[in-house]
Amino acid sequence: MLARLRSDIQCILDRDPAARSTWEVITCYPGLHAIWLHRPAHWCWNNGLKWLGRFISNFSRWLTGIEIHPGAKIGERVFFDHAMGVVVGETAEIGDGCTIYQGVTLGGTSLYKGTKRHPTLGKDVVVSAGAKVLGGFEVGDGAKIGSNAVVIKPVPAGATAVGIPARIIPSKEGQSADVTESQPARKFTAYGITQEDDPLSQAMRGLIDNASSQEHQIALLWQAIEKLSAANQQAKDCVPCDAAIKEQFEAGKLNELVGK
Repeated sequence: MLARLRSDIQCILDRDPAARSTWEVITCYPGLHAIWLHRPAHWCWNNGLKWLGRFISNFSRWLTGIEIHPGAKIGERVFFDHAMGVVVGETAEIGDGCTIYQGVTLGGTSLYKGTKRHPTLGKDVVVSAGAKVLGGFEVGDGAKIGSNAVVIKPVPAGATAVGIPARIIPSKEGQSADVTESQPARKFTAYGITQEDDPLSQAMRGLIDNASSQEHQIALLWQAIEKLSAANQQAKDCVPCDAAIKEQFEAGKLNELVGK
Protein backbone atom coordinates (compact mmCIF):
# COMPACT_ATOMS: atom_id res chain seq x y z
CA MET A 1 0.00 0.00 0.00
CA LEU A 2 2.78 2.43 0.92
CA ALA A 3 4.55 1.60 -2.34
CA ARG A 4 1.39 2.50 -4.25
CA LEU A 5 1.08 5.81 -2.42
CA ARG A 6 4.71 6.62 -3.20
CA SER A 7 4.07 5.76 -6.84
CA ASP A 8 1.08 8.13 -6.91
CA ILE A 9 3.22 10.96 -5.56
CA GLN A 10 6.25 10.22 -7.75
CA CYS A 11 4.24 10.25 -10.99
CA ILE A 12 3.17 13.81 -10.20
CA LEU A 13 6.72 14.88 -9.43
CA ASP A 14 7.82 13.34 -12.74
CA ARG A 15 5.14 15.00 -14.91
CA ASP A 16 4.58 18.38 -13.31
CA PRO A 17 7.58 20.75 -13.20
CA ALA A 18 5.62 22.98 -10.80
CA ALA A 19 5.68 20.26 -8.12
CA ARG A 20 8.59 21.08 -5.82
CA SER A 21 8.28 18.58 -2.98
CA THR A 22 6.46 15.52 -1.73
CA TRP A 23 4.76 17.56 0.97
CA GLU A 24 3.46 20.04 -1.59
CA VAL A 25 2.06 17.22 -3.71
CA ILE A 26 0.33 15.57 -0.74
CA THR A 27 -1.27 18.78 0.52
CA CYS A 28 -1.93 20.84 -2.60
CA TYR A 29 -2.87 18.48 -5.45
CA PRO A 30 -6.62 17.75 -5.63
CA GLY A 31 -6.03 15.24 -8.41
CA LEU A 32 -4.10 13.10 -5.92
CA HIS A 33 -6.83 13.51 -3.30
CA ALA A 34 -9.43 12.40 -5.85
CA ILE A 35 -7.44 9.23 -6.60
CA TRP A 36 -7.03 8.41 -2.92
CA LEU A 37 -10.73 8.95 -2.18
CA HIS A 38 -11.79 6.94 -5.22
CA ARG A 39 -10.11 3.77 -3.95
CA PRO A 40 -12.30 3.30 -0.84
CA ALA A 41 -15.33 4.42 -2.86
CA HIS A 42 -14.55 1.80 -5.52
CA TRP A 43 -14.06 -0.88 -2.86
CA CYS A 44 -17.43 -0.05 -1.33
CA TRP A 45 -19.10 -0.13 -4.75
CA ASN A 46 -17.67 -3.57 -5.57
CA ASN A 47 -18.59 -5.01 -2.17
CA GLY A 48 -22.27 -4.15 -2.14
CA LEU A 49 -22.02 -0.83 -0.29
CA LYS A 50 -23.34 1.21 -3.21
CA TRP A 51 -24.70 4.15 -1.21
CA LEU A 52 -21.50 4.54 0.81
CA GLY A 53 -19.45 4.41 -2.39
CA ARG A 54 -21.58 7.16 -3.92
CA PHE A 55 -21.37 9.21 -0.73
CA ILE A 56 -17.55 9.06 -0.68
CA SER A 57 -17.53 9.91 -4.39
CA ASN A 58 -19.83 12.89 -3.79
CA PHE A 59 -17.63 14.10 -0.92
CA SER A 60 -14.59 13.80 -3.20
CA ARG A 61 -16.38 15.86 -5.84
CA TRP A 62 -17.14 18.57 -3.27
CA LEU A 63 -13.56 18.57 -1.99
CA THR A 64 -11.65 18.36 -5.29
CA GLY A 65 -14.00 19.43 -8.09
CA ILE A 66 -13.35 16.06 -9.78
CA GLU A 67 -16.28 13.69 -10.25
CA ILE A 68 -15.30 10.02 -10.49
CA HIS A 69 -18.07 7.43 -10.32
CA PRO A 70 -17.18 4.76 -7.74
CA GLY A 71 -17.71 2.08 -10.40
CA ALA A 72 -14.95 3.45 -12.63
CA LYS A 73 -11.68 1.51 -12.81
CA ILE A 74 -8.43 3.50 -12.46
CA GLY A 75 -4.97 2.02 -12.91
CA GLU A 76 -1.60 2.86 -11.40
CA ARG A 77 0.25 6.20 -11.76
CA VAL A 78 -2.78 8.07 -13.10
CA PHE A 79 -2.39 11.85 -12.84
CA PHE A 80 -5.33 14.26 -12.84
CA ASP A 81 -3.50 17.54 -13.55
CA HIS A 82 -5.41 20.70 -12.51
CA ALA A 83 -8.49 18.59 -13.30
CA MET A 84 -11.27 20.90 -12.11
CA GLY A 85 -14.48 19.82 -13.80
CA VAL A 86 -13.32 16.33 -14.81
CA VAL A 87 -16.12 13.74 -15.06
CA VAL A 88 -15.41 9.99 -15.20
CA GLY A 89 -18.41 7.75 -15.82
CA GLU A 90 -19.43 4.49 -14.17
CA THR A 91 -18.07 2.03 -16.76
CA ALA A 92 -14.98 4.05 -17.69
CA GLU A 93 -11.57 2.42 -17.37
CA ILE A 94 -8.31 4.38 -17.14
CA GLY A 95 -5.07 2.49 -17.79
CA ASP A 96 -1.72 2.81 -16.05
CA GLY A 97 0.25 6.02 -16.55
CA CYS A 98 -2.58 8.10 -18.03
CA THR A 99 -2.68 11.88 -17.66
CA ILE A 100 -6.00 13.75 -17.65
CA TYR A 101 -6.31 17.53 -17.66
CA GLN A 102 -9.06 19.92 -16.57
CA GLY A 103 -12.54 19.87 -18.05
CA VAL A 104 -12.29 16.34 -19.48
CA THR A 105 -15.37 14.14 -19.74
CA LEU A 106 -15.18 10.37 -20.09
CA GLY A 107 -18.86 10.01 -20.79
CA GLY A 108 -21.44 7.73 -22.34
CA THR A 109 -23.89 7.98 -25.22
CA SER A 110 -26.18 5.12 -24.12
CA LEU A 111 -28.87 5.01 -21.45
CA TYR A 112 -28.95 1.21 -21.11
CA LYS A 113 -27.98 -0.04 -17.66
CA GLY A 114 -25.50 -2.89 -17.39
CA THR A 115 -23.81 -2.12 -20.70
CA LYS A 116 -20.37 -0.67 -21.43
CA ARG A 117 -21.30 3.01 -21.85
CA HIS A 118 -18.01 4.79 -21.18
CA PRO A 119 -14.56 4.66 -22.81
CA THR A 120 -11.55 2.56 -21.91
CA LEU A 121 -8.18 4.34 -21.96
CA GLY A 122 -5.08 2.22 -22.55
CA LYS A 123 -1.70 2.81 -20.93
CA ASP A 124 0.06 6.22 -21.09
CA VAL A 125 -2.86 8.01 -22.74
CA VAL A 126 -2.93 11.83 -22.51
CA VAL A 127 -6.34 13.53 -22.56
CA SER A 128 -5.92 17.28 -22.91
CA ALA A 129 -8.00 20.08 -21.41
CA GLY A 130 -11.67 20.21 -22.33
CA ALA A 131 -11.69 17.00 -24.36
CA LYS A 132 -14.83 14.82 -24.45
CA VAL A 133 -14.45 11.08 -25.01
CA LEU A 134 -17.96 9.69 -25.43
CA GLY A 135 -18.89 6.04 -25.86
CA GLY A 136 -17.91 2.53 -24.88
CA PHE A 137 -14.88 2.18 -27.16
CA GLU A 138 -11.13 1.91 -26.60
CA VAL A 139 -8.40 4.53 -26.82
CA GLY A 140 -5.15 2.69 -27.56
CA ASP A 141 -1.93 2.75 -25.57
CA GLY A 142 0.10 5.92 -25.93
CA ALA A 143 -2.67 7.80 -27.76
CA LYS A 144 -3.21 11.55 -27.30
CA ILE A 145 -6.50 13.44 -27.28
CA GLY A 146 -6.16 17.11 -28.22
CA SER A 147 -7.69 19.98 -26.26
CA ASN A 148 -11.48 20.38 -26.73
CA ALA A 149 -11.64 17.39 -29.08
CA VAL A 150 -14.89 15.42 -29.17
CA VAL A 151 -14.01 11.76 -29.67
CA ILE A 152 -16.84 9.38 -30.60
CA LYS A 153 -14.89 6.51 -32.18
CA PRO A 154 -11.92 4.29 -31.25
CA VAL A 155 -8.43 5.79 -31.34
CA PRO A 156 -5.56 3.49 -32.42
CA ALA A 157 -2.47 3.07 -30.26
CA GLY A 158 -0.09 6.02 -30.58
CA ALA A 159 -2.47 8.12 -32.68
CA THR A 160 -3.64 11.66 -31.96
CA ALA A 161 -7.29 12.72 -32.04
CA VAL A 162 -8.06 16.41 -32.70
CA GLY A 163 -11.09 18.47 -33.69
CA ILE A 164 -14.89 18.33 -33.46
CA PRO A 165 -15.77 15.62 -34.25
CA ALA A 166 -12.26 14.28 -33.76
CA ARG A 167 -10.19 13.19 -36.73
CA ILE A 168 -7.42 10.66 -36.23
CA ILE A 169 -3.79 11.54 -36.99
CA PRO A 170 -1.79 8.28 -37.02
CA SER A 171 1.74 8.08 -35.66
CA LYS A 172 4.65 8.05 -38.10
CA GLU A 173 5.17 4.31 -37.74
CA GLY A 174 1.47 3.54 -37.72
CA GLN A 175 1.84 2.32 -34.16
CA SER A 176 2.63 4.07 -30.92
CA ALA A 177 6.20 5.18 -30.47
CA ASP A 178 5.35 5.45 -26.79
CA VAL A 179 4.55 1.75 -26.72
CA THR A 180 7.35 0.38 -28.87
CA GLU A 181 10.16 2.41 -27.32
CA SER A 182 11.83 1.27 -24.15
CA GLN A 183 10.74 2.95 -20.92
CA PRO A 184 13.81 5.26 -20.60
CA ALA A 185 13.29 6.47 -24.17
CA ARG A 186 9.71 7.56 -23.62
CA LYS A 187 9.12 11.26 -23.18
CA PHE A 188 6.04 12.70 -21.53
CA THR A 189 4.38 15.49 -23.50
CA ALA A 190 2.31 17.95 -21.50
CA TYR A 191 -1.23 18.29 -22.90
CA GLY A 192 -0.25 15.66 -25.48
CA ILE A 193 1.23 18.28 -27.77
CA THR A 194 4.33 17.71 -29.92
CA GLN A 195 5.61 19.43 -33.05
CA GLU A 196 4.99 16.23 -34.99
CA ASP A 197 1.24 16.53 -34.29
CA ASP A 198 0.90 20.08 -35.68
CA PRO A 199 -0.27 19.94 -39.32
CA LEU A 200 0.77 23.57 -39.94
CA SER A 201 4.37 22.96 -38.85
CA GLN A 202 4.40 19.76 -40.93
CA ALA A 203 3.29 21.74 -43.99
CA MET A 204 5.88 24.46 -43.34
CA ARG A 205 8.66 21.90 -43.03
CA GLY A 206 7.53 20.31 -46.28
CA LEU A 207 7.67 23.67 -48.10
CA ILE A 208 11.10 24.44 -46.64
CA ASP A 209 12.49 21.06 -47.65
CA ASN A 210 11.03 21.43 -51.15
CA ALA A 211 12.49 24.93 -51.59
CA SER A 212 15.89 23.69 -50.41
CA SER A 213 15.76 20.80 -52.89
CA GLN A 214 14.81 23.12 -55.75
CA GLU A 215 17.71 25.47 -54.97
CA HIS A 216 20.08 22.51 -54.91
CA GLN A 217 18.90 21.38 -58.36
CA ILE A 218 19.23 24.91 -59.79
CA ALA A 219 22.77 25.23 -58.40
CA LEU A 220 23.72 21.93 -60.04
CA LEU A 221 22.36 23.13 -63.40
CA TRP A 222 24.33 26.39 -63.27
CA GLN A 223 27.48 24.53 -62.28
CA ALA A 224 27.04 22.18 -65.25
CA ILE A 225 26.50 25.14 -67.60
CA GLU A 226 29.62 26.83 -66.22
CA LYS A 227 31.71 23.71 -66.86
CA LEU A 228 30.41 23.35 -70.42
CA SER A 229 31.06 27.05 -71.07
CA ALA A 230 34.61 26.77 -69.78
CA ALA A 231 35.27 23.66 -71.89
CA ASN A 232 34.19 25.39 -75.10
CA GLN A 233 36.89 28.00 -75.78
CA GLN A 234 35.04 29.51 -78.76
CA ALA A 235 31.79 30.08 -76.89
CA LYS A 236 31.23 33.15 -74.81
CA ASP A 237 30.67 32.84 -71.10
CA CYS A 238 26.94 32.21 -70.89
CA VAL A 239 26.70 32.14 -67.11
CA PRO A 240 25.14 35.38 -65.76
CA CYS A 241 26.97 37.17 -63.00
CA ASP A 242 24.01 36.74 -60.67
CA ALA A 243 23.57 32.98 -61.31
CA ALA A 244 22.93 30.99 -58.13
CA ILE A 245 25.91 28.67 -58.48
CA LYS A 246 26.23 28.26 -54.71
CA GLU A 247 23.38 27.25 -52.40
CA GLN A 248 22.37 29.97 -49.95
CA PHE A 249 18.97 28.76 -48.73
CA GLU A 250 19.23 28.24 -44.94
CA ALA A 251 16.80 25.38 -44.52
CA GLY A 252 18.22 24.37 -41.14
CA LYS A 253 17.55 27.74 -39.52
CA LEU A 254 14.03 27.92 -40.94
CA ASN A 255 13.23 24.42 -39.70
CA GLU A 256 14.41 25.42 -36.25
CA LEU A 257 11.95 28.33 -36.30
CA VAL A 258 9.00 26.01 -36.96
CA GLY A 259 10.22 23.56 -34.35
CA LYS A 260 11.91 20.76 -36.23
